[in-house]
Amino acid sequence: MSWLDRVRGLRMDVTPLRTSRDFRLLFVAGTVFYLGGMISYVAIPYQLYTLTGSNAAVGLIGLVELVPLVVGGLYGGALADHVDRRKLLVVTGVAQALITALLALNALQEQPAVWPLYVLAFLLAAFSSVQRPSREALLPRTVRHDEIVAANALGSFGMQVGLLLGPTIGGLLLASVGVAWCFAVDVVGLAIATALYAAMRSYPHRDETTPPSLAGIAEGLRYAVGRKDLLGTYLVDIAAMLLAIPVVLFPAFAQDIFERPELLGLLYTSETVGAMVATATSGWAGRVHQHGRVIVICAALYGLFIGLVGLAPNIWVAMGLLALAGGADMISAVFRSTIWNQTIPESMRGRLAGIEMLSYSVGPLGGQVRAGFVADAWSVRGSIASGGFACVAGVLLTAAILRDFWHYDERTDPYAQAERARRAETESPA
Repeated sequence: MSWLDRVRGLRMDVTPLRTSRDFRLLFVAGTVFYLGGMISYVAIPYQLYTLTGSNAAVGLIGLVELVPLVVGGLYGGALADHVDRRKLLVVTGVAQALITALLALNALQEQPAVWPLYVLAFLLAAFSSVQRPSREALLPRTVRHDEIVAANALGSFGMQVGLLLGPTIGGLLLASVGVAWCFAVDVVGLAIATALYAAMRSYPHRDETTPPSLAGIAEGLRYAVGRKDLLGTYLVDIAAMLLAIPVVLFPAFAQDIFERPELLGLLYTSETVGAMVATATSGWAGRVHQHGRVIVICAALYGLFIGLVGLAPNIWVAMGLLALAGGADMISAVFRSTIWNQTIPESMRGRLAGIEMLSYSVGPLGGQVRAGFVADAWSVRGSIASGGFACVAGVLLTAAILRDFWHYDERTDPYAQAERARRAETESPA
C-alpha cells in the first residue's frame, strides 16, 4: 500500500451521509441544534453579567440547570423507550424554540428582567435533556450496523463544528447587534432543525414498551451496572470529566501563569480543534474491532496530555497538548458510542442514553469544583497536572478491575453478535 493510499484511508468515512436520507436529516439537524445552542450558551451569561455585574449570578445558572439536566435526561430516556422518538424530537424542538423566543423578547425590553433568564434557562435545559436521549437512540436505527462507527464519528464532527463556531458567532453577534439577535438566530436554527426532524420517517418500537416510571429507570441503571463493558465506558468518561477537565482554570492559566490573557480564547478552542482533526481523520476507525482497548488507551492519553498541560513551559505548548487531548478524548468518545449503539437492545437504548447524560452533566460540574478547590489550595499548575495524572490512574484502574471492558471485541462480544443478528433480520436503513 502506497503512502497516498494510507493517507486516503484516514479520511472520515461519509458513507452514512450517502446511503441514508434520515441520517442526513439527523446529522444536519443535530449540528444546527449544537450551533444555535452554543450561541445562546454565550448570550445568557453575558446578558446576566451586564444586568447584574455579578459573577456569582452568572455561576448560579449552572446550578439552576443541573436538576433539569439530570432529571430530564433520565426521564427523557425512559420516555424515548416508550413513545415515538421522532415525534418527541419535534415536540421538544418546538418547546425550545418558543422558550428561546421568550429570551429574545425579554432581551428586547428597555429594561430586561433578570428572573426570566433563570426560569427560561431552567426550562431550556429541561427540554434539551429530554430531547437528547431520543436523538442518540435514533442514530443507529438510521444506518446499517456496519456503518455505526462512521455515523458516530460524523455525529461527533457535527457537534464539534457547533462547539467551535457557535461561541464565535455568538461573540460577533453580541459585539455587533446585541444579545437579542443571538436568541433570534438560535430560534431560526431551532425551527430549521425541528423541521428536519419532522421530515424523518417514523421509527416505531419493535418490542412491547411500558410507560416511563422510576421502576423503568431503575431497570436501566441495573442493566448498565450489570454489564461490565458498559460500566467501563461510563467510569472512564467520569474519570476524565471529574478528574482532568481543566476548563475552569483557563482564565487564571492564561493571565496569571503565562501572562497572555489575549490568548484565552485559543485555550478554549484548542481541544475542539484537536477533536475535529481526530474525527476528520477517523477513516481507520471502522477497521478496529477491540474497542475496549482503544477507549482505555485514548482516555489514558487524554489524562496524560492534560497532566503535561499543567507542566507546559509556554502557552503555545499548552495549546498543542490541549489539541492532542481533545483528539484523544474524541476517539475515546466515538468508540464509547459505538459500544453503546452496537450492543444495547432497542428497548433499552433511550434509558441508557439518559444515563449517559449523567456523566456529561454531573462530571464536568464536579470537575470544575475539584479543579477550583485544588488550585486555591495548591496552585493552578498543580491542579491541572494532578488532575490529568489522576485520570490516567483512574482509567488504568478501571481497565484492571473490569476485564470484560478491556477485552471487549465487537467480533466476539455476545451482545454485539446478538444485536448484529437481529438487525440483519429486521432492519434496513431509510
